[in-house]
Amino acid sequence: MPKSRIRKKADFTPPPPKQATAIKLGNRGWVAPVMLAFFLIGLAWIVLFYVTEGDLPLKALGNWNIVVGFGFIAGGFGVSTQWK
Repeated sequence: MPKSRIRKKADFTPPPPKQATAIKLGNRGWVAPVMLAFFLIGLAWIVLFYVTEGDLPLKALGNWNIVVGFGFIAGGFGVSTQWK
């Protein structure tokens, strides 16, 4: 029986190195000032409501002024999720 040919294996060539790509996070410089502004406006709204015994900031809203103040604070927390 004839001998089969011996196949020569190809030399291993490593894959080319991958280029490192920079991750661009974007410009998020606005997040911290807006977040702090929402927190401070909400706090000031609630404090002003209590100090003026309900006359300010909007007398027509009555006790809903507290909800508005907490709404600003919640908005601050919402904006804080964009901070990187």
